[in-house]
Amino acid sequence: MTPLVAYLLLFVAIGVGFIFAHLMAGKFLRPNKPESEKGTIYECGEPTIRSAWVQFDIRFYVVALLFVIFDVEVAFFFPWAEVFGKANALASLSLPADAAGLSVAEVNTAGRKLAELAPPYEEGRARDRAERWASMTQEELDALDEPSRRVLVEDLEQTRAAAHTLGWLAFGEILVFFGVLLVGFAYLWRRGDLAWVRSLADRTGPGPDRSGAASPSPQPATRALEMAGPRS
Repeated sequence: MTPLVAYLLLFVAIGVGFIFAHLMAGKFLRPNKPESEKGTIYECGEPTIRSAWVQFDIRFYVVALLFVIFDVEVAFFFPWAEVFGKANALASLSLPADAAGLSVAEVNTAGRKLAELAPPYEEGRARDRAERWASMTQEELDALDEPSRRVLVEDLEQTRAAAHTLGWLAFGEILVFFGVLLVGFAYLWRRGDLAWVRSLADRTGPGPDRSGAASPSPQPATRALEMAGPRS
């Protein structure tokens, strides 16, 4: 079993157990007093009248879809914030100018930060370097000769520069993502899709008399003359 499959199974088990535990706790703790009124259909606190097979206002669906779109997009900020924060933490490490001033604490810190940035299931040079740096001891660092120590400092500097580039890339991506959302929100605002109550003046076509009085219908004699047309 690969580490990725193990993480997925663990996630599914925790999710199912979390839901099952709360449902069972609610079943045993909440009061159970069924009534005829509680058994009726509930829809936003309004009593159900007439048939449900009616044409709803399209704005109801538009507002519901807009809420889902602009509410679910917040979930995409969490993985971005995770990567952005870890990349900045790795890029902000202070490294010595020469190989002689390198300490084992700096190497261990760089290894831990790189391990946090790299996924656990990723296998490659970055993961190997993170594990090697995080577990390096003072004796192993002292045993390195000058060329090996210089190569270690260069690897640390390249890793820090790559994390800095990744941080700016993540920042640019979130700006583009948030900009698209703002443009879509401004477009919907301009169209008036967010206005739930609209005035009758915005509707096209003839409408009912606002005064409430019915317009007088033409007299039968006048209607007959209009249908007959002009006489010769």
